[in-house]
Amino acid sequence: MKRLQRHELRHADGRRLFVYGHLAADALPSDGPGGEWPALHLRHDALRDRWVAISPARNTRPQTAPSVTQRSTGCPLCVGGPELPFPYEAAVFENRFPSLVPTPPEPPRLEAATAPSAGHCEVVMYTSTHEGSLATLTAEELVRVVAIWADRSEDLWADPQVKAVLAFENRGEDVGATLSHPHGQIYAFGHLPPLLQERARAARRHGDRTGSCLGCDVVQRDVSSPARQVVENPSFQVSVPFAPDWPFEIHVRARRHGTGRLQDLTVEERRDLAAALREVVRVYDRFYNAPMAYLMACQQAPSDEHGVVEDWHLSFEFCPPNRGPDKLKMRATVETAAGLFINDTDPEVTAGELREAADRTRPVDLPGLPLVRVERG
Repeated sequence: MKRLQRHELRHADGRRLFVYGHLAADALPSDGPGGEWPALHLRHDALRDRWVAISPARNTRPQTAPSVTQRSTGCPLCVGGPELPFPYEAAVFENRFPSLVPTPPEPPRLEAATAPSAGHCEVVMYTSTHEGSLATLTAEELVRVVAIWADRSEDLWADPQVKAVLAFENRGEDVGATLSHPHGQIYAFGHLPPLLQERARAARRHGDRTGSCLGCDVVQRDVSSPARQVVENPSFQVSVPFAPDWPFEIHVRARRHGTGRLQDLTVEERRDLAAALREVVRVYDRFYNAPMAYLMACQQAPSDEHGVVEDWHLSFEFCPPNRGPDKLKMRATVETAAGLFINDTDPEVTAGELREAADRTRPVDLPGLPLVRVERG
């Protein structure tokens, strides 16, 4: 069992920095005052009964080229940048341009309902190396990322105002990623966003109607359809979903009941998760023999007005925008205005094509994945 040490520092503006592994310095240089986010608030959309976050500061966040082979002098995530001025192995820092903050400013009084934009926004640095992905990280780097997701999620869930914790990654220029350095983010919401509300209600309705766990039933349905399975994994079902919104969508779903959140996974299951995520990204990259852009979201069991949604299986859901090697699926009017997604492909056929790409990845020699446990300093 490898032990991963966690160290906590603070920027001069009050934002926390968590360094995982070796700590090269025990303090951060002053980077000026901060901690103020003008105009940050939520506005209520009465027509859809949902909240919209207003965060003008995000429009000033930095951007580097989508693909480079060496450190970009403009990359704020590389060693020597404003976030991590010293060498590091992996790290998490509170976002300099947040949409949600633990102690939000008072919202403005306007002609309709507003609310404080409460929550957390963190950036997860997979590695200090400027180029790479979940498919190319070393075995130790990869399991370390999974351990960090679990560690930070557990801390964020401990905040009583948090209703949902979403770890995610936006990869590639085609999905709007502004920084090419391998990284992801974690948002913790002080309110339950609408799509998670829908899922929570669906899980509770299914339990009331059938007496069974929706997560278990979805896993069993995927297991019973080998035509939609992409890769094999002992702890996770890796399949194209039965009714995907996106042509090359893949879900990595925990098999075991009771694994609603990352912190519920055993260290062995975390290792299996790392292997599954690596294989999925390798499949995408082999599919057109080029890195494929995607949105990846870790769906953990949220809390609603009834408490934690129990009938929920942790999943990592990948949504690439491609519908062909040089074609992107764009959300059309019906999908955006009415919410009816139209998939241009047959899920079973697509899964078969992805499975062929998976077969092409297997001859490559991949080192075994170690077991990692975080130790907090």
